[in-house]
Amino acid sequence: MKELTFGTLIAVFEEIFGHGLWWFMVAVAVAITTLYLYVLIRDRSMSMRKFLWAQLSMPFGAIASVLYVQTMTSSHFRDIGGPIDVIVLLGVAVMGAIGCAILVYTIQSLLHEKSEQSLAGE
Repeated sequence: MKELTFGTLIAVFEEIFGHGLWWFMVAVAVAITTLYLYVLIRDRSMSMRKFLWAQLSMPFGAIASVLYVQTMTSSHFRDIGGPIDVIVLLGVAVMGAIGCAILVYTIQSLLHEKSEQSLAGE
């Protein structure tokens, strides 16, 4: 592998997760992102209370994503061999944390939409 291309990355992810699971995860990520954008446009502002809960969920998302990737790759923490492995694990943790925060904020906004609007007098 002389060059790292987008096609190469997709092939690697399909090999790790399997063709069906990889594209299912992509579809779920696109759906959650679309719902998040919908909520932001609909509300026209961010709720700091929801944002705080979303931030508090981030460590759980980071841990879950690292454990999930290690399960899918059949690797363990003892298999970490160098700096690139640590960088990849940190990247997975950051992406998991951000994804969990977006998911929690979106779920809160979709579930508590009516109760907050009634409190605001709308």
